Amino acid sequence: MPTPPPTGPLCTRESLADELSKLGVRPGETLLAHTSLSSLGWVSGGQIALVQALLDALGPDGTLVVPTHSGDNSDPAVWQNPPVPESWLPVLRATLPAYDPLLTPSFGVGVVPEAVRTWPGALRSAHPQASFAALGPAAATITAGHARGCSFGERSPLARLEKAGARVLLLGAGYGACTAFHLAQYRIPGPETEHSFAAMTPQGRRWTTVREPAIPSDRFEELGAAFERDTEVVRGSVGAAASRLFPLADAVAYAERWLVSPAQSSASPA
Repeated sequence: MPTPPPTGPLCTRESLADELSKLGVRPGETLLAHTSLSSLGWVSGGQIALVQALLDALGPDGTLVVPTHSGDNSDPAVWQNPPVPESWLPVLRATLPAYDPLLTPSFGVGVVPEAVRTWPGALRSAHPQASFAALGPAAATITAGHARGCSFGERSPLARLEKAGARVLLLGAGYGACTAFHLAQYRIPGPETEHSFAAMTPQGRRWTTVREPAIPSDRFEELGAAFERDTEVVRGSVGAAASRLFPLADAVAYAERWLVSPAQSSASPA
């Protein structure tokens, strides 16, 4: 049976850059992008063309930031896709490669972050599970000092993005992917959980466990809908992708209020 022809629209580097600019992406700004390449349509050049288009829209003075998480560097006892035999656990914990910003691939965040991670000149933060990569003049400032015990808190790129006045681009991605909401979770007292991973230390590779705030994202779509209802969010299309653009600081501040009083999230602020 013949393969059906691709569905459009047909997108190019030039068309994507133009539509990103029309959406509101500004030259010189710092942008945290969450992307779904497949939602755009047929992209000539795939993820490479999309990264080029983002960089074109931002210009030489802009900085592009993406999540390059490596959640597979984790305790194999909690793996589900697939689960592994219990007898394997000691060997896996002893042999999983330690996180290396240059070598460790991103996992579960799509092909665009992986393209940015491997882009010439890209810098990547040091967290073994929750790293971010950046391209542009602010890359070093954004990615520096990412503490192992602070995935998304005050010593993470998210706090630096907030300080820098960055905006968030959801390019075909939903609010469930909005990592900015995690920064709000870190600022609210709540339960903690343990995270384990292989990391390099001055003493060499070590299996390391840290305690951090629990950061469930199961209500992020609901939170995002409330945020969009109560706050000014730029909405439009890039290719076939429904896209949103908003200040990261606004999203964090709103999430701090909403997460503390979710019962009030249905009422707009007075």
